[in-house]
Amino acid sequence: MTNKSIIQTEDAPKAIGTYSQAVKVGSTVYLSGQIPLVPETMELVGGDFSAQTRQVFDNLRAVCRAAGGDLNDIVKLNIFMTDLSNFATVNEIMATYFQEPFPARAAIGVAALPKGAEIEMDAVMVAS
Repeated sequence: MTNKSIIQTEDAPKAIGTYSQAVKVGSTVYLSGQIPLVPETMELVGGDFSAQTRQVFDNLRAVCRAAGGDLNDIVKLNIFMTDLSNFATVNEIMATYFQEPFPARAAIGVAALPKGAEIEMDAVMVAS
């Protein structure tokens, strides 16, 4: 059986389904999708798309830290948006959270996301 560790932190939204915030296998950490929920209230952050995007990065950062890393340890980032015209905004905000070299990334347009969120991200991180 695979030696896996479950990563959990109160600094990110708790799982709202049958999944873990992240799972670590060896030095690889698989982060579940994060939507812009405020961990303390489990409600969507108020504000516009930019506020939602920042909250998602903050949530991902919290899970990365709980796994012994940080956002810059992410090697693959998937971004799901209900409106791909927001892609430039994601790029601008992402540049304030990450340093080069940036992770591999995909941006995918979707019809809907949980709780009416406009953005969700999941990632793969390699812990040092």
